[in-house]
Amino acid sequence: MPTWNDILSEITRSGSTHDVVRRSYLKKLVAKTKRNAIVYYSGWLQKASLYRANAWDFMLNDADKNGLMATIYEMDRNKGLDIVLHTPGGDMAATESLVDYLRQMFGKDIRAIVPQIAMSGGTMIALACKEIVMGKHSNLGPIDPQSYGVPAHAIKEEFERALREVQAAPHCFAPHIISTDATNAGGLTAAGWRLQPSILPWKIAPAH
Repeated sequence: MPTWNDILSEITRSGSTHDVVRRSYLKKLVAKTKRNAIVYYSGWLQKASLYRANAWDFMLNDADKNGLMATIYEMDRNKGLDIVLHTPGGDMAATESLVDYLRQMFGKDIRAIVPQIAMSGGTMIALACKEIVMGKHSNLGPIDPQSYGVPAHAIKEEFERALREVQAAPHCFAPHIISTDATNAGGLTAAGWRLQPSILPWKIAPAH
């Protein structure tokens, strides 16, 4: 007869109701494919308010490798791996590290299954697999670097456009003499002008 501690441990291992259902379907997947299978997912869509408050906790990062290592540790590497992906992506260096680790464990015998969304780093993981399984409603995302959800190339293009407009009509801005020191992080020297974004509207002065 189990002790109370044994029962509590069993309850803890069984997880929430969602985990119980999730594991039951994962077992069915393994029984169907005869392959190893793991689920790598994030709840950023279901917990949008928490995601907005601290997006990093929902994104792919270096700490995730520890979880993958613990999960993969006792798997039969000869059976390959199916990885179910649902993630907004995350750190690019961590993504590369995870892909490298998975390939060391399973070679190229890795298949990505995307039931809904695998964005950014998730897309990169999927593309590193030998095969991607998707539904009609599934989607991958761009793999361009982003800052707080805004594509880096869009930020660069908008800044360059603003710079061109200032250079084309400098008389529209009130003159404001500021430092032309290249170490001044508050401005940008370009074509003889320095911008100071801390003053709105931006004011410029000829660089000396």
